[in-house]
Amino acid sequence: MLELRDVVKSYEGKPLLNDISFTVSQGETICLLGASGSGKSTILRMIAGLDVPDRGAILLNSLDLAQTPPHLRDFGLVFQDYGLFPHLNVFDNIAFGLKMRNIPADEIKQRVSALLKQFDLSGFDSRRVTDLSGGEQQRVALARALAPSPRLLMFDEPLGALDRALKEDLLGELRAILRQTKIPAIYVTHDQEEAFAVADRILVLHEGTIVRDATPPEIWRAPQSAAVAKLLGIGNVIDGEVVAENKVKTIFGVFALDCKKQVGDKTQLLVQQPPSPLEERRGDESIEQIQLTVEDILFKQNQFQVKGRGGLVIHMKDSPRVGDIVTVWVRVKCLL
Repeated sequence: MLELRDVVKSYEGKPLLNDISFTVSQGETICLLGASGSGKSTILRMIAGLDVPDRGAILLNSLDLAQTPPHLRDFGLVFQDYGLFPHLNVFDNIAFGLKMRNIPADEIKQRVSALLKQFDLSGFDSRRVTDLSGGEQQRVALARALAPSPRLLMFDEPLGALDRALKEDLLGELRAILRQTKIPAIYVTHDQEEAFAVADRILVLHEGTIVRDATPPEIWRAPQSAAVAKLLGIGNVIDGEVVAENKVKTIFGVFALDCKKQVGDKTQLLVQQPPSPLEERRGDESIEQIQLTVEDILFKQNQFQVKGRGGLVIHMKDSPRVGDIVTVWVRVKCLL
């Protein structure tokens, strides 16, 4: 098991990571999800041994890695720019880590052949990696990382340079391989779709702090904070003020909510559309009607995305007109 304990890191005198603590169990894939500059890649670099924390500890199976150099940590790394060796062909790129370990040639050939087949690269052995497409190069990079059977796999925005169709294909392959090999993995991305597709658990980073650590369904049902809701696009976040017991005033009216705050306190609310106005209300939320003045309309897939005052976005089957006043049911809940 990999464990980070109270890791702190600064950059140019400014705090970058604050008390980062989490674990990665055998066979588990966690995703570090956050905006650019949130510290995701720095965490990977410290785990890999390419950077050191100012304070805190990084342990593998309870052993502190502080004195273990990068090449002895036995971790696999996959980057967005692939990181392949341009002077080596596909076979030699995949075999690189095995040769570094002095694995017998017959065993290397058998292992590389199996990986070529697994990643749909059979017959690519002697091709130059510079002649491959982006998707093919990333497959080679994944195969190279897996070849030595590392103790941990780390992915830093690995699919960021690929188009949507290729990304979806590789995500499916990667998820299946990780579950089959049971190698623990850390996947860094700013793309919520990638995170929800590949992760067993998502750690949301905001301003150098982990603000949510939960499974994808748990995070989607309860983002808990405005930072998480905004990053993932889980509904709308609006400002409110507690004006009485169980009453929160907003630009859309007063909602019956208990935000566990004092009268006069400011708060933020998550506003979503329920599947049905008859949906059962949970204790921490309110389902009510609001009126919205339409400011913009965008056709998106099989419905219309309607933007109203205050930046509130809803979805409708039929398109209204700009300037119309529409009445919609919304589910509203308090955020931390």
